[in-house]
Amino acid sequence: MRDLVVTENITLDGVIEATGWFDPGDDGDADMTDVVAVLAKQSEAADALVLGRQTFEDMRGYWPLQTDDTTGISDYLNTVAKYVVSSSLQDPEWEHSTVLRTPREVEALKAQPGKDIVATGSIQLVHALMDAGLVDEYRLFVYPVVVGSGRRLFADGATPTNLRLVEAQPFTSGITLLRYRTT
Repeated sequence: MRDLVVTENITLDGVIEATGWFDPGDDGDADMTDVVAVLAKQSEAADALVLGRQTFEDMRGYWPLQTDDTTGISDYLNTVAKYVVSSSLQDPEWEHSTVLRTPREVEALKAQPGKDIVATGSIQLVHALMDAGLVDEYRLFVYPVVVGSGRRLFADGATPTNLRLVEAQPFTSGITLLRYRTT
């Protein structure tokens, strides 16, 4: 069975809603080379991406247009198998994209042969996947920022008790990768 990996950019206070503190196209003055290298390694281990409709549409409107992207992120996103969970979207209009109608259909994806399946952004979908017990690993890129409010990965301060830390990797930018496996 394939692993479902939730990968999120998250603040110190647990916010994953990217309003005002995260911009994928702007790394400021920070050296992000080490973060990009880790993302490339993670991309090699995954052959499917699961997104909610809003995150999918946001990414579809941004990444295919990045013709001078030297990070490899746009190339990966344009070629990986993408699954958008939506009850209303009809035509995904992005190559290698398939519409799933319910989060439960992700369970069938996990049963198929292949590499990791990654879910990113997509707060509502990620919460549904968590509630269904489908998440095998959390990869949290923790930014040294406190925003005070916004939608959180672990809603209402609820923290799962079935997590085991498997990696903590600091980067020169101040970001830290925390990887947790569910037990």
